[in-house]
Amino acid sequence: MSNIERNTQVDFYNRVVNLLKEARKSVVKTVNKTMVYTYFEIGRIIVEEEQQGKERAAYGKQILKGLSENLSIEFGKGFSVTNLKQMRQFYLSYSIGQTVSDELKKSETVSRNFNTPDFQLSWSHYLFLMKIDNMNERSFYEIEAKNNNWSLRELQRQFNSALFERLVLSKNKKEIKELSEKGQIVEKPTDTVKDPYILEFLGLPEESKYSETELEQKIIDKLEHFLLELGKGFTFVGRQVRFTFKEKHFRIDLVFYNRILQCFVLIDLKIGEISHKDLGQMQMYVNYYNRKVKLENENPTIGIILCRTKDDALVEMTLPENNEQIFASKYLTVLPSKEELKKLIENQDE
Repeated sequence: MSNIERNTQVDFYNRVVNLLKEARKSVVKTVNKTMVYTYFEIGRIIVEEEQQGKERAAYGKQILKGLSENLSIEFGKGFSVTNLKQMRQFYLSYSIGQTVSDELKKSETVSRNFNTPDFQLSWSHYLFLMKIDNMNERSFYEIEAKNNNWSLRELQRQFNSALFERLVLSKNKKEIKELSEKGQIVEKPTDTVKDPYILEFLGLPEESKYSETELEQKIIDKLEHFLLELGKGFTFVGRQVRFTFKEKHFRIDLVFYNRILQCFVLIDLKIGEISHKDLGQMQMYVNYYNRKVKLENENPTIGIILCRTKDDALVEMTLPENNEQIFASKYLTVLPSKEELKKLIENQDE
């Protein structure tokens, strides 16, 4: 068999395999979506039945117990009283008057009640989302999970890292409302920058001694996770990217490109406290990229210095007013509790 014939067979085989894989994904997605809508409708029927009872609390317990016993006999596991309560709560959380943004109500593929939200996540996702009391926050995570195809584990991580609070930090009431209705929208440099960045996935203990080189290598080893933490639109360009100016060589720790903002993003890593020299150095890196690297149709370069500690007053005094190019952000290598993280963010805001 010639190489051409062999390559043709491999291509033929791969096309069939890919088709089958996509078909399986589609089937799983359809089954999950149907299950979520079914649970929503079961919750609706339970609520409507309970509302007919004169003594709602006692009546509710009675019908749930009876329904659980009958469904378990006919359909097996999955219909315990606890599960039925979750379906009831699911309906109450997402029914009219309490539903999420209009964007999530649109449906192009499923025929259903007009007032039913457009559920695109798994049941496990919704079980987690229902635990979030703040409606704006819950809506934000639902939209982001859908738009970014987050697994349940990634959704939990983003919630535990207080992504919503970190993005809310620099926004007014109108922008916070937009977050809950549209998710994160990247239109300007400040939309991409977080403070702090949570890098618990690197596996570096909080008090461990390590070099900037080791920190950089850990980020490269976990690049996929780091890109998720950076946010939307980032692609990796290179590490220790060298450029020469006035016969002197300089190296930028990490270089990314943001496809949404259409600009380069330079990241410098500092394991200690940031200094005015670090800010000046980043300003020089950004100026070089703006004048020598970026294309005419691209937007100004962004520079981010990731440091363990920083003096906000020093940063503010060193950087120019109305700055939208150079940013200094803390990074944490251990994920604190959500309550501790909220306090940290609130203190920074103050």
